[in-house]
Amino acid sequence: MSALFSPCSIGQLTLKNRIAIAPMCQYSSSDGLASDWHMFHFGAMTLSGAGLFCIEATAVEPAGRITAADLGLWSDETEAALAKVLMAVRKYSDMPIAIQLAHAGRKASCQVPWEGGKQVAPNNGGWQTVSSSGLAHNADDHAPLSLDHAGLHRVREAFVSAALRAQRLGIDAIEIHAAHGYLLHQFLSPLANQRTDEYGGSLENRMRFPLEVLDAIRAALPPEAVVGIRISATDWADGGWDIAECLTFALALKQHACSFIHVSSGGLSVSQKIPTTPGYQVGFAEQIRKATGLPVIAVGLITEAAHAEAIIASGQADMVALARGILYDPHWPWHAAAQLGATVQVPPQYLRSQPAAYKALLQALHITHKDVAAG
Repeated sequence: MSALFSPCSIGQLTLKNRIAIAPMCQYSSSDGLASDWHMFHFGAMTLSGAGLFCIEATAVEPAGRITAADLGLWSDETEAALAKVLMAVRKYSDMPIAIQLAHAGRKASCQVPWEGGKQVAPNNGGWQTVSSSGLAHNADDHAPLSLDHAGLHRVREAFVSAALRAQRLGIDAIEIHAAHGYLLHQFLSPLANQRTDEYGGSLENRMRFPLEVLDAIRAALPPEAVVGIRISATDWADGGWDIAECLTFALALKQHACSFIHVSSGGLSVSQKIPTTPGYQVGFAEQIRKATGLPVIAVGLITEAAHAEAIIASGQADMVALARGILYDPHWPWHAAAQLGATVQVPPQYLRSQPAAYKALLQALHITHKDVAAG
């Protein structure tokens, strides 16, 4: 049996296989509202045969958007728009769906990538950003405001509110975004966090706010809720966050009832130097898995089925996540199953697409409207 296509449990959530679709920003919203594009995108991803689909970084407040086109979940309107997309998708797929709740911090108020991605100043149509300290990400960016205690409370409650909305939407798991140089990562890294209060300085202090966010979400949701986190294992920059500090943080996450850890890296410093080779972040995932015993998701240039299989079979991670690779090939899990002698579940409408050479590749999903209505 293929290890990659074996079942996997994360808390109360059982997945059919160990392929996750990583959250990938689509920059296709207006005022945070999910759009028709999301209907197409979610549909393609949830018919891919993967075990889990994670919705893109979803801002918990308007000021937390990377761009003005980011998805949000901060109001009744944004909740209703996402509900419409999810209702359509769930008619045809029973794939578990997670959502990444995020705040961009000082990396907010930017153009969409295909328009250059540069920060837009408040006097030019952008908005004032916030961070752990008043240090800009780029030298020519507008400086962020350092969050005071009232601001910390507002952001923490925004995460809680978004988590409660996700629960009402029937979303299966929550991933807190504390990676890639966004707000919670800005508290963790000494390159961004220059505070002198209880939220800065020592590692214990720098971990405080991300752990408070996790605790607040945990307190608001039922104890069986699946709540994990995405972290950057290292800043890849001198004097920055590194794997040693990350391991301490991971152990603290376990103590605070974190359900899983999704291990990425980088994104905080413009001086980062990343050796991007296939699986370059998997070693970090393996260290965190061994130290904590928590379910761990590995990501980063994992493009070949045999490589993904080896990562799972050798115990380096519990799941592998695909991002750009599955945008390029939305049926990557189908093709991986064919190579590894496994099967995937797909809608019956697609059964006739199976190549004759792969006799048992596809299994039908018999999902009815009654099943959807019953949840």
